[in-house]
This record gives sequence, structure tokens and C-alpha cells, in this order.
Amino acid sequence: MAKNRKAQSGAVRLVPLIKAIVICSLIGGAAVGYVVQKNRIFELGQQLREREARLERLKWENKVRAAQFAELQFPQRLAARVQELRLGLAPARPAQMIWLTEPGSVRPTNQIPAMFVQRTR
Repeated sequence: MAKNRKAQSGAVRLVPLIKAIVICSLIGGAAVGYVVQKNRIFELGQQLREREARLERLKWENKVRAAQFAELQFPQRLAARVQELRLGLAPARPAQMIWLTEPGSVRPTNQIPAMFVQRTR
């Protein structure tokens, strides 16, 4: 004779429901984790693009400022700026210069005469 469902305990009927809830929560949790990770990857990509753009802009500004600096170092530009500011600067006269002589070559520290090797045939 077939058993009646009403005769089964409540715990037996509850097991499939708990299995379904656990499986659904695992799948849902994995899906939420996937979406969170994809969102984080997208945000990091945006930050990377922003920082690369900023780096390129700073490199360009650096080149512009290097060119300006090089232009300001030209002797003609400096002389024009001195005259413009009326600083009264002039090139040094020979009498104002001190000339230093360069010392001669120093004797070698090794006093042993050079040795030669004879080639054998």
C-alpha cells in the first residue's frame, strides 16, 4: 500500500526547499560578485584612462616649459632683458678677469719601465 503524504514528517518536506534556497543563494551571490567585480574593473579602467591623459598633458606642458626655459637662456635674450630692466650690467673687462693656468701632466706613479713581449715564430 502506498504511503500517505500526510504521514511524512515536516522535516522531510523541508529538505528540498532548503536545497533550493541554498542553490539559489549561491548562484545569486556569484552573480552579485561578478557584477561587483566588473564594476570595479570598469572604474579602474576609467581611472587609468584619466591618469594616462593627465600624464600626456603633463609631458606636453613639460616640453613647452623646457622650450621656454631654453629660449630664456639665449645670450641675446638675456642681454635684451638686462637692457630692458636697466640693470647696468656689462661684460667683464680683461683687467677684471683672473686667468688660471692648468697644471701640467702629473708624473706616472708607476716608476717601473715598460715591459715588452717578444713574439715567437
